[in-house]
Amino acid sequence: MSTIHVVKEIYIYPVKSLAGISCQEALAEEMGFENDRRWMLLDAENQMITQREHRIMSQFYPQISDGKISIVFRDHKHEFSIDEHLSIPIETTVWEDKSEVVEVNKTTSEWFSKHLGFECKLVKIMKIGGRKHESSRLKEIFNVSLADGYPYLLVGSESLDFLNEKLKDKITVLRFRPNIVITSKKAHEEDDFDTFKIGEVQFKNVKPCGRCIMVNNDPQNGNLKKEPLKTLSTYRKVENSVFFGTNIVSLNSGIIRVGDPIVF
Repeated sequence: MSTIHVVKEIYIYPVKSLAGISCQEALAEEMGFENDRRWMLLDAENQMITQREHRIMSQFYPQISDGKISIVFRDHKHEFSIDEHLSIPIETTVWEDKSEVVEVNKTTSEWFSKHLGFECKLVKIMKIGGRKHESSRLKEIFNVSLADGYPYLLVGSESLDFLNEKLKDKITVLRFRPNIVITSKKAHEEDDFDTFKIGEVQFKNVKPCGRCIMVNNDPQNGNLKKEPLKTLSTYRKVENSVFFGTNIVSLNSGIIRVGDPIVF
């Protein structure tokens, strides 16, 4: 058992591209943590909406309580039931993956449309297999959520510390929207993890995570900056990708908690 690698932070992001929620524990499932990126916003053409085009999405803050999700945006608040949805299926894509979703309700879609300033709808992925993602590296197909690629993103604490040593303006790990942050000994050692266990759950590393312009969006205020992607590109660029953190999948379901050791 490692005493170096311990779960430091856990995050879920109920609605794709909105702010996240810090958790002390979470239920790991095949598609990702329970309630993690099971919802997302679509435009009038049923195409996904993300912070890449609409940085203001980082200013919508979700919370979960008593079977409901509440969203706070500035002085406005809206809530809906976790189990709420309409019945008509909608076909969309998350990048190249076909995804079947359903709209939550018309009132929620109208609320988001009003505050984002354009027509959109909030949708939910309902079932395992509603979206499948193929790993070219592992030659496997995974049932996934509405996250960009894989269900979980793991980041080691030393990776962030190493980056911050090079930055004039320090950043937090929230720039990278991780699910699991662990204490680590060396920067980016998580890239080389294979299989490991946290709490009740066995995880498998898929590949380091290629980062996009979205990490330059400051989640505190929604302002786009040049960092950290500019600096990361000087030492973490491989071909056309800039890596930070690693994508993992769970091999079974179970609870993980802050403070759990990582067992290799």
